[in-house]
Amino acid sequence: MTVRKNQATLTADEKRRFVAAVLELKRSGRYDTFVTTHNAFIMGDTDNGERTGHRSPSFLPWHRRFLLEFEQALQSVDASVALPYWDWSTDRTARASLWAPDFLGGTGRSLDGRVMDGPFAASAGNWSIGVRVDSRQYLRRSLGTGVRELPTRAEVESVLAMATYDTAPWNSASDGFRNHLEGWRGVNLHNRVHVWVGGQMATGVSPNDPVFWLHHAYVDKLWAEWRRRHPDSGYLPAAGTPDVVDLHEPMRPWNDVTPADLLDHTAHYTFDTD
Repeated sequence: MTVRKNQATLTADEKRRFVAAVLELKRSGRYDTFVTTHNAFIMGDTDNGERTGHRSPSFLPWHRRFLLEFEQALQSVDASVALPYWDWSTDRTARASLWAPDFLGGTGRSLDGRVMDGPFAASAGNWSIGVRVDSRQYLRRSLGTGVRELPTRAEVESVLAMATYDTAPWNSASDGFRNHLEGWRGVNLHNRVHVWVGGQMATGVSPNDPVFWLHHAYVDKLWAEWRRRHPDSGYLPAAGTPDVVDLHEPMRPWNDVTPADLLDHTAHYTFDTD
């Protein structure tokens, strides 16, 4: 069984293997297909039309399936690799271990946001940005510039305490756990982290930054924690809702999986705290 660990507890060998597998997916061209898929959905998901990956109840199951496919791709390179998660409510500064040169590298230079150290820096020669929103082909970050503070543990707890998964109108105006976690309402958890990292993470091509996977692995972990705390509060909407994915309705682009199929993460992996 795959066990997803807090990135802060990874050994040097686990970091090395994760980075090597990511770089191999990039070299083979498989990595950029994930970037393309994410960008297509973030551009197509709107509050007043069909929405699947974002601004909608299926934000969490959609990304769970997306991460599962990426993790399986990594494991096709190295079976020992699992997706680590970044607990940004604890590791809240640019000095946290994930930004070290032996893992993801640090923030970008002030001139243009270009990441200058670590395995994904342009100077390392292995990480050219192919699926992009402008002409710049290098990884960019501006840690703590777009917003100064990452979410606190108290803010996370306030969202985990919400007993209802989602509510009408099932978009970025909704109340409930999903939208407060996604970040369109309230304390703004997931969205704020994207902006805090900056660079490509603040765009639809956010998976260009490998920290995307660690961020979403933690968002996924928070969903698992919410389900444990609220066992009687299920995924909503259940049925008959236009433009969004109901509990037993297939999700694009896969069409062979529904939110109901993805409610129990332990069928696929566990977390180190499970």
